[in-house]
Amino acid sequence: MSIAPQHVDAHEELAHKALRFLTAGSVDDGKSTLIGRLLFDCRGILADQIDALQRRAAGAPIDLSLLTDGLEAEREQGITIDVAYRYFATPKRKFIIADAPGHEQYTRNMVTAAAGSDAAVVLVDITKLDTRAAEVALLPQTRRHSLLARLLRVPSIVFAVNKLDAVEPGARQAFEAVERALRHFAAEAGITVRGVVPVSALRGDNVATPSAQWDWYQGPTLLQMLEGLPVADEAHEGSLRLPVQYVARDDGHGTGFQHRVLWGRIAQGRVQPGDEVQVFPSGETARVAAVRHASIAADGCETGQSAGLVLDRQVDVSRGDWVFAAGGASARREFAATLAWLDVEPAVVGRKYWLRHGHRWVQARITRLSHRLDIQTLGPVAAGKLGVNEIGRVTIQAQQALPFAAYGDNRVGGAMILVDPATHRTSGALMVEAA
Repeated sequence: MSIAPQHVDAHEELAHKALRFLTAGSVDDGKSTLIGRLLFDCRGILADQIDALQRRAAGAPIDLSLLTDGLEAEREQGITIDVAYRYFATPKRKFIIADAPGHEQYTRNMVTAAAGSDAAVVLVDITKLDTRAAEVALLPQTRRHSLLARLLRVPSIVFAVNKLDAVEPGARQAFEAVERALRHFAAEAGITVRGVVPVSALRGDNVATPSAQWDWYQGPTLLQMLEGLPVADEAHEGSLRLPVQYVARDDGHGTGFQHRVLWGRIAQGRVQPGDEVQVFPSGETARVAAVRHASIAADGCETGQSAGLVLDRQVDVSRGDWVFAAGGASARREFAATLAWLDVEPAVVGRKYWLRHGHRWVQARITRLSHRLDIQTLGPVAAGKLGVNEIGRVTIQAQQALPFAAYGDNRVGGAMILVDPATHRTSGALMVEAA
């Protein structure tokens, strides 16, 4: 049975895919409440969950943030610590939400959520800003999360200016002042903004339904904007690039022959039976005898799909290897990258780390720290080290050559993490600047 991808219009295909988006921003900006409001208004909550929230509220308004803050420590402290994923759907689209922590201490969790997202909704708490100032100063976490979303190549960034109900009757003037500041910051940072939306997550204004109070705003609600955003369309064009996650054996579907199947999620290009491929790092070449998708024979697979490759001859392949189109593999040991540092121990030149690229682990070290990024001025600043949550430009030297790509061209081939060999903490996220 063939399950080859159907050739449909690209825009039609994207419209039917679920949108993965995260909420980001500073502490107490209302991220969890916003998601709770979306779930509540879109009827994405089970009846027993609503009953439990009503009993807990004891006659007071329901605390919608409890729908995502599921850890006991989160409920006790009133903050989000870990990334919480929630699912809901409207008649037009399906959604997967990642509620990312706002506290600076948990920036690493926000990076994890952003790495696989199609969009980011960055919340801005208007009550924390001086909207009467000539130039509204944004909070550091608003700037940091927006920059990280851009660096992690999140395709669509939306600003949601929250808690406008708390600044009425001057909500319009306050919103317009904050909107100017956000657009000015975005222009300086090179961030393409899909929209700036005024909302009240607590009251429900302009989240899923238009506000009855704000006749001065004629734009879409936040939900309408999300329904129209495209999903991340990874590079279908270009030569095959597949990181091998594991190697399995099957019985040849009743033929009596044992086949080795190389499983992995295609990072770029397409593959079909008859294609000539090359394995990295061995350099061995072979032809694809069969392609599996969900353990079923397929005519071919493409970017974003998990595929199993059966080769026409025995080649030594293991987890961490890469499969390329023949002649498409090239590798280097040294490269420049943007580094988002997540560890309490600073990043210093010369120290060795474990580096993960795809499913391959190698030792590596930072050979040069060119500069760090000042999140206020957005300019480079000379630095001898990178502290927790700082972003900088570094040069990395790996113990073995790696077949990386520029992160701007391919998020899988250009993304890496650094792990502290002593503590085993994820220390930094790397985005390769150029191949």
